[in-house]
Amino acid sequence: MFNDFWQTVQYGMNHVLDINAYDHVLFLIVLAVPYLFRDWKRVLFLVTMFTIGHSLSLVLAVYGQVNIKASLIEFLIPITILIVAIYNVFTAGKQKNHQKIGLLFISTLFIGLVHGFGFAREFKMNLDAGDNKLINLLEFALGIEIAQIIIVFLVLFLGYIFQTIFRFSKRDWIMVVSAIVIGLVIPMIIDNWIL
Repeated sequence: MFNDFWQTVQYGMNHVLDINAYDHVLFLIVLAVPYLFRDWKRVLFLVTMFTIGHSLSLVLAVYGQVNIKASLIEFLIPITILIVAIYNVFTAGKQKNHQKIGLLFISTLFIGLVHGFGFAREFKMNLDAGDNKLINLLEFALGIEIAQIIIVFLVLFLGYIFQTIFRFSKRDWIMVVSAIVIGLVIPMIIDNWIL
């Protein structure tokens, strides 16, 4: 029983940490790069909203409620990453205390929905006939959340190193990392162009 649980949790973790499907990691990078360790509660909440969105789309797809063409999702995933990265570039160094928190969380939830549909087909193929779909989805979501927390911690830690030891300003750190992600995501958009 525990082995099955841990195997599904690991499956969720591997989904995020898969080097061949690094779009998930790129999104987490641009989501977390504007923040510092002292913002950990906000970042954790954002990551959890992303997991909830991801899990909702998996539930909708696995139970046959929504069916979206894979080519559209494969195009939208890098678009969502690009939007967040560009937003970071234009807001880097600006005071965000007055930012609408609700809008940020809802946007992250929506982006999680899009990303979840990208993985739904593979997840459905890996379910056995006797599996409890909902339990498997919850275990998978736990694995996703664990891996996302690891990635976000690394982003915050690298931000701390670059901003304290290497004396990058927070603005420069956000701009450089977001620009790198933009450079990585543009070829993904071109490769998945649907028009």
